[in-house]
Amino acid sequence: MELRTVQVKRAIVATAGTNLGGASAHNRRVVFDALRLNGALSRAEIARATQLTPQTVSNIIDQFVQDGLVAADEPVRGARGQPATPYRILPGGAWSIGIEIDRHRVLGVGVDLAGATLSQRHCRLPTGGPQRGLAVVLDLIADIRKDLKNVARNQRGRSVPLLGLGVAMPGPFGMSNAAAPHDPLLDPWVMREWHSFPLMAELTKATGLEARLQNDASAAAMAEKMYGVARGLDNFVYLFLGYGLGAGIVIQGEIYAGMAGNAGEIGQLPAMAHGPTEPPRSLEEFVSILSLCRAIGLDPSSGDLFEQMQVQGDLGGPRLQKWAEQAGHHLRQAVQILEALFDPQTVVLGGQVPAPLLVEIARHIEPLLPSVSARRDRDRPRLTLGSADLWAVAQGAAMEPIARTFDPQFRAIFKSIE
Repeated sequence: MELRTVQVKRAIVATAGTNLGGASAHNRRVVFDALRLNGALSRAEIARATQLTPQTVSNIIDQFVQDGLVAADEPVRGARGQPATPYRILPGGAWSIGIEIDRHRVLGVGVDLAGATLSQRHCRLPTGGPQRGLAVVLDLIADIRKDLKNVARNQRGRSVPLLGLGVAMPGPFGMSNAAAPHDPLLDPWVMREWHSFPLMAELTKATGLEARLQNDASAAAMAEKMYGVARGLDNFVYLFLGYGLGAGIVIQGEIYAGMAGNAGEIGQLPAMAHGPTEPPRSLEEFVSILSLCRAIGLDPSSGDLFEQMQVQGDLGGPRLQKWAEQAGHHLRQAVQILEALFDPQTVVLGGQVPAPLLVEIARHIEPLLPSVSARRDRDRPRLTLGSADLWAVAQGAAMEPIARTFDPQFRAIFKSIE
């Protein structure tokens, strides 16, 4: 009897290498980011700032001009030498779409490279999860694309590429039903039907756009990083006040999502106890839009919830003041924990609440607790107020395809994103 040896293919663990294409992709991102952060720059200024060779910069700029992403301004004559031509990003050089799918609604925006909103759509989600809601989401995306076509028609019909589709939803992702808390009002797993549905594959197939998912806090952090108060920062944490409470974590310029996309689910942490006999409760039971609705008697499924919160904030009733004080009290410890874990340049506080309410919460977070971030050499405050906007998550979701294409990332050096 003849014996045969069977070759079993084993998994090999290794770090991805690079090639000229990977390095080229990274260099293009570096040049684009320099223009985004600084405005118009000459080729020589870009070369000095990025430490790339003048020839590499010239090749990249020429390609950007050819692709309609960058335009030349009038030459500027210096004290000596030839006039230098500054180059700037063309906001209309490419567009992107972002949508937020939440418990009761879907919000969507179409934006240009500068983050300016070109289309803004919203509608209520029907009950029944993605089996009924997917058609609503696809209709909303189709409406945004029609709006963008109308914009292009007004710009003499120039074809503008769509970079992709960013999608944001509240987490945590991949949790079992048995792990869900009993309180339906504060149930963070209420989106589990959407989480278990192959949504990205369905959206990509139906729209022809590459769709990528992130949690809502990470999306909002992306918006702040690219065009908000965290612009130019490489290390910060974004505390996001939505239906729940989450944190978008940016480390070395990139969103840190964790193994399953659940990094930053700070709302699941135990809240500061008020007494030794009090049972443990999660942080978002005290700091979230759902907890605010419970405190002041609003319906969290209301279609005009943001407007109702605005009215309540203007009235400034005692129940609202008590809630804001309590929220600030609990967030004070959360900020200290985040500073100890990540040593950020700043912690940004933002969310889908009216600006006066966000200011009131921040007032009660102060004074901040001692932490590793309490240094004398700081160049910015430990706590920074970010956007207070219903559309912050959709805007951040729309930033994802732009960041995916143009933001400097260590992974861009690898062959996987050439």
